[in-house]
Amino acid sequence: MLAEDNALLREGISLLVKSAGHEIVGIAASGPEILPTLLKHRPDIAVLDVRMPPTFRDEGLRAAIAAREHLPGLPVLVLSQYVEQAYAKELLATGAAGTGYLLKDRVGRVEEFLDALERVATGGTALDPEVVAQLMNKRDPLDSLTAREQEVLHLMAQGHDNLSIARDLVVTERAVTKHIGNIFRKLGLPTSDSGHRRVLAVLAYVNA
Repeated sequence: MLAEDNALLREGISLLVKSAGHEIVGIAASGPEILPTLLKHRPDIAVLDVRMPPTFRDEGLRAAIAAREHLPGLPVLVLSQYVEQAYAKELLATGAAGTGYLLKDRVGRVEEFLDALERVATGGTALDPEVVAQLMNKRDPLDSLTAREQEVLHLMAQGHDNLSIARDLVVTERAVTKHIGNIFRKLGLPTSDSGHRRVLAVLAYVNA
């Protein structure tokens, strides 16, 4: 389901996702249309602009949060022209699993956008590097994490897997696994939540 008031961008995103083999089941061009459309079609993922008519403030975000109350676990990929720090934090607070926040210029990078779309749809995270940087710069890093662990967590927040983190940091995948284990331990994430500890770690760090 796609919510975007800019007709040109809306058509562009629609063509892009259709060309990748996906189906658009519903479209909303204003804030009040979003929740009814989501509840009607119950899509696999919602792609929402943050600022929508009629007020162009936070209609998309409000709809995303409301939708998750009615459709728990709904994957949401939010698009924004700028980094809206308060909005990003509030969206993450609803649960990091199946959550994405990208700046709109990222849509023009086709492979990155489609990768983020599919990652979020399957319960992963996709946070724009600029969003991550600004959120982290506004808060003191957790004192218990080393500089390398912070780098690893920063890349985790962007949705990278262990192999790509190892390549970015020029270390072995085994070293990355060890760092992630230390992060989980230092943040007190229980082993029973192993399937979601990555997103829980990102959420804990952003909200620290």
